[in-house]
Amino acid sequence: MNEVNPLEQALHAARALVMADLAAGGVAGAETVSLVEESVAHRRWWVEQWPDGAPFVAGLVAQDVQDALLERYGRWPLCPVCAADDPHALDVEPELGPDPHWVCGRAGTVIAPVGALGVRP
Repeated sequence: MNEVNPLEQALHAARALVMADLAAGGVAGAETVSLVEESVAHRRWWVEQWPDGAPFVAGLVAQDVQDALLERYGRWPLCPVCAADDPHALDVEPELGPDPHWVCGRAGTVIAPVGALGVRP
């Protein structure tokens, strides 16, 4: 039986986490799925060059997709904590580290881990 490559596991996990957040926000259409796939392909090269960075891939894919969505559609994901009259996107923290979370930079509030935007505590 073939073992799954740990780098591929990290990439598949990152894809699933970001897709879960997109679905939670109701923006998991065909075009956004393509953005996720583009990011995963790009990050595959990155993690092959730096295998120790595998735990960072989920946060990087989330940031890549967030940047791509900003260029094409607008801010995502919007902060659920701050007033609706001043909409702003959440940030991924740490920018380069394991266990990334969506954070409201204005309120300094952790909203959810990447992949858990739609999960209720």
